[in-house]
Amino acid sequence: MGLFTSINIAATGMSAERLRSDVISDNIANASTTRTPEGGPFKRSRVVLRPIKQAPYFRLPFQPESFDEGAGKGVRVSTVEKDSSPPRLVYDPTHPDAIKTGPKTGYVEMPNVNIVTEMVDMIAASRAYEANSAMANGSKAMFLKALEIGR
Repeated sequence: MGLFTSINIAATGMSAERLRSDVISDNIANASTTRTPEGGPFKRSRVVLRPIKQAPYFRLPFQPESFDEGAGKGVRVSTVEKDSSPPRLVYDPTHPDAIKTGPKTGYVEMPNVNIVTEMVDMIAASRAYEANSAMANGSKAMFLKALEIGR
């Protein structure tokens, strides 16, 4: 394990949480968007994170390859995917995007964004970012103390 590995791991976490915060902010900003270029209401997005794997230091001859993928080296954003849950229906016959015919006449398809859920996710992303920042600062302080010992 190298000297700056812990800082690199914290940096991958900070980068992933910043993107997660951006996606959550986009969800909140479009919480009332009923018309998108793709058609229909805005669909909530979410970030999927995966660990960054490294090769194991050693492998026993009888050990299957899938048994140990090695220690992690941080996280990476795997995908940003759309939530497939159905849109909320709100009765507003005066809205320009209201359904004109059928059993749902007068209803508007609203985005599947729940502001409370988004705010909880934003707090979690903020706390995770702070934790990674504290880890990077702790590693920096540890390196400085190690340098002081060498004097």
